Amino acid sequence: MSETIKNRYDFVILFDVENGNPNGDPDAGNMPRVDPETGCGLVTDVCLKRKIRNYVETAKEDADGYRIYIKDQVPLQRSDAEALSYLGINKDLKAAKKDDPSLDGKIRDFMCQNFYDIRTFGAVMTTFVKGALNCGQVRGPVQLGFARSIDPIMPQEITITRVAITTEADAEEKNTAMGRKYIVPYALYRAEGFISANLARKVTGFSEEDLQLLWQAVLNMFENDHSAARGKMAVRELIVFKHDSELGNAPSYKLFDAVHVERADSVTVPRQYSDYTVWVEDNLPDGVTCERMA
Repeated sequence: MSETIKNRYDFVILFDVENGNPNGDPDAGNMPRVDPETGCGLVTDVCLKRKIRNYVETAKEDADGYRIYIKDQVPLQRSDAEALSYLGINKDLKAAKKDDPSLDGKIRDFMCQNFYDIRTFGAVMTTFVKGALNCGQVRGPVQLGFARSIDPIMPQEITITRVAITTEADAEEKNTAMGRKYIVPYALYRAEGFISANLARKVTGFSEEDLQLLWQAVLNMFENDHSAARGKMAVRELIVFKHDSELGNAPSYKLFDAVHVERADSVTVPRQYSDYTVWVEDNLPDGVTCERMA
């Protein structure tokens, strides 16, 4: 692993969807998530983190130090048990803590060193929480907010026919079945994120190498995760603000306010990325630089 990051970062992700459902709401029949007051579309931070985890898992293929803790069909206790086995703990955790007061730090360090998503986003490790160990809740240096569409969205319900029949009884009664899916014809979303060098140094050891992998994962998080349900999704731009200090040189909101996404005056209903103009103010606070990745 390379050395821990020394600079604070704030970043903006711009991504769009065309004829797809970027993040369905299970409480609303899997309709695209919408802010009911503004009509703008929403995509949760959990959804975006899942895409990043999936990319890292695909790119690194469980290489040492780059495994993923939050995985589909993998119990968290199974991964937790690896730390206990490595440290030779085969008894009650509370009893083990009495024998070794530094056990919390040892377990936390093992999990952070071996699992990229813990080192990045943090985690709640249920085995250790139940064992009354302080290492069970790790606060990660990288945090994301909800993504919100630039303009209000108008989800459409599309009726589809299904020729695959489930049972023999269905085959005798009908030849086809009806189904439905929801799509957003087009929307451009904006998400904002934060990276704390202080937490990286004190807690997880998030490194410069990890940072470069994160940028790569963000830019490509939809490229290996296409599906008919999500339609055409792509990250259009990643705007990164780098502070020249660990604690930062300006409040995050001032940097985010410097990023402007405006719809062209001639466009009534946006249907493509070129319908928008993206620009960043030049007069950034002292000690802050901006890099635009696409």
